[in-house]
Amino acid sequence: MRSVPRLTLPLLVTVVSLLGLTAPPAAAEAEPWSQGTVRTVGKLIWETQDGRLGLCSGAVVDAPNGSVVATAAHCVRSRESAQPPGELWFVPAYDHGRDTYRTDGWRVRSLHTPAGWDVTRETVAILHHDYAFLTLERRDGRTVEEVYGANRAAFEPVREDREVAVLGYPAAAPYDGETLRYCRGTTDVLREGEAQDPNLGGLLLPGCDLTAGASGGPWLQDYDPASQSGTLVAVVSVGSGRGDIVGRPFPAEARDLLAAAGAA
Repeated sequence: MRSVPRLTLPLLVTVVSLLGLTAPPAAAEAEPWSQGTVRTVGKLIWETQDGRLGLCSGAVVDAPNGSVVATAAHCVRSRESAQPPGELWFVPAYDHGRDTYRTDGWRVRSLHTPAGWDVTRETVAILHHDYAFLTLERRDGRTVEEVYGANRAAFEPVREDREVAVLGYPAAAPYDGETLRYCRGTTDVLREGEAQDPNLGGLLLPGCDLTAGASGGPWLQDYDPASQSGTLVAVVSVGSGRGDIVGRPFPAEARDLLAAAGAA
């Protein structure tokens, strides 16, 4: 029987002191998605040099080449792991596929992180830039968007007080990373006086216990069950460890980065 590699999880960066919350609400367990999976949402998997599996989440985003996935920048480069994974795979609509991610997934061809994501600096100093776009290879001559569809990317400013679903594959206790989980709420943009500088402009969702492995997962507004897609307004970036998560929206300059990934 093939042994299952140990897991290594890019952690949701713990920044409870930066949120400015003195008494956060008790975290509600993230619910399993009632339909099981979402076609345009999936899991990023790679094997580390010591034989572990790295895990994150991501979502297909509409692009001219039909081959782009949005995720968090800290999933592919960090202060602790400055070199990106040598072989990275995206598995759309992932569901209990740890042993078959290479045959079920789409291999990442190139990584696109913003210039401000300078991993030689402290992570809290670069959180404003915690987003990335990945360009995938084709499979059997088809793009991931042709097969699964795509979400629409929205850029700042993000409209507040709109319902948002935050999805991902949490893999730290009490979850195992094998099923899609989500939290639902309304978008709340962090302003001056609500958070310290690293999280200003981020989207706050309290009372959600998505754990490590959900990093890079999409924040979707206007979700359409028929197409299993919506408007992608942010990606999961950081968590307090006490039931608050923050999504990083896409600034105006992210348009050029998405265009580069979509033309690759």
